[in-house]
Amino acid sequence: MMPRTLLARTFMLLAMLVLLTTAGWLSLFRYIDAEPRAREIAQLAASAVNLIRASLFAAAPDKRLGLFTEFSTREGVRLLPAEPEDKIEAMPDSRFFRLLQRELNARLGDHTRIAASVDGVPGFWVSFRLDDADEEEYWLVLPRERATRDFARHWLAWGLLAVVLALAVAWLIASRISRPLKAMARSAEAVGRGQTPAPLPEDGAEELSRLAVAFNTMAADLERHEKDRSEVLAGISHDLRTPLTRLRLEAEMSVADSARQAVVADIEQMEAVISQFMDYARTESGEAAVATDLGALLSSIAERQRSVGHALTAVIETLPEIVLRPKAITRAVTNLIDNAVKYGGGEITLSAATVDGEIWLEIKDRGPGVPADEIERLKRPFTRLENARTDATGTGLGLAIVERIARLHEGRLDLLPNPGGGLLVRLVLPIRP
Repeated sequence: MMPRTLLARTFMLLAMLVLLTTAGWLSLFRYIDAEPRAREIAQLAASAVNLIRASLFAAAPDKRLGLFTEFSTREGVRLLPAEPEDKIEAMPDSRFFRLLQRELNARLGDHTRIAASVDGVPGFWVSFRLDDADEEEYWLVLPRERATRDFARHWLAWGLLAVVLALAVAWLIASRISRPLKAMARSAEAVGRGQTPAPLPEDGAEELSRLAVAFNTMAADLERHEKDRSEVLAGISHDLRTPLTRLRLEAEMSVADSARQAVVADIEQMEAVISQFMDYARTESGEAAVATDLGALLSSIAERQRSVGHALTAVIETLPEIVLRPKAITRAVTNLIDNAVKYGGGEITLSAATVDGEIWLEIKDRGPGVPADEIERLKRPFTRLENARTDATGTGLGLAIVERIARLHEGRLDLLPNPGGGLLVRLVLPIRP
């Protein structure tokens, strides 16, 4: 039931804190306000009773009925005789009314009673006697509002406004915490894909600022190491290709015919190894993503593969134009086809289709396949199956190159068993217009 994002969780906790604090203050206010309010209402009722007593004693008997009418019309106060058969509804059993009863008893005597209604007539009913020695009782009926105090609408409006403002501030605090973390998460994902993200803002709170500085430093160091690695590999490639070319020329001119082909094959294998090292070094940099007709690109790859004698069948559906790196995708698909030719043999199928908002590029072969427990290991650099070590001429970088290209495009590489026997390699690319 907890929200997943830090923004939602922080806001929910702050909102709960604001609401619980508000509820606690209201409860505390009601508790503290009960005693002085009970004392105030008891004083009001006692003053009314004393005023009525004094008025009745001072008025002539023939004027008392008019006096009752005056109290009722001008002050909203009624005076009724108490009867033994009166049906009395007691006040709610709460701390406030217990305090009110105690205060009235202290002012008017222990015989004083209060009621919420008498004979079905609601109001604030207070009993009293004209004289403490007199057994005859009367009911003083005050408006019910005298005994209760509801929060006025304007107080409720101000309270609601305060809660809304507090929640808005809570949302602002939570967003200021989560916004730089979201930006850092996006930058970390970009670094994981081999991209160089824009530097993060290094302002804000001290902890977040230090974290942004550390992340920017780390990203800059990774970019520098990547460039250094590419330059080293490029230098090695340049330095090795010159003597290899010279060796090829010497083999053509001086080596006997019986050994020439073997020497040339070894030189070609060394050049292929160097090319794979260079491919592995440049899969994550050096090419911008552009809108590409993937179907046309795959068709051209299949045509080139068939032109060099590979038995390849292409089944390419109509694909949307998406943003990708054409050279990197060409390198990945070519590596997968070369692997299928080298280890699978027989008929190879290249297919492409749109499935659930993704593009699936699949290369199927009829080879021995790959054990399930070896799949993840084969995606690591310089890794091959045991049965492929003796006669393989590669470096074990082919699938690692494809894996890095897939991550560069926010996709993935899956190695699955081919339903017809062999291996099915699936390169999944998200559709991003």
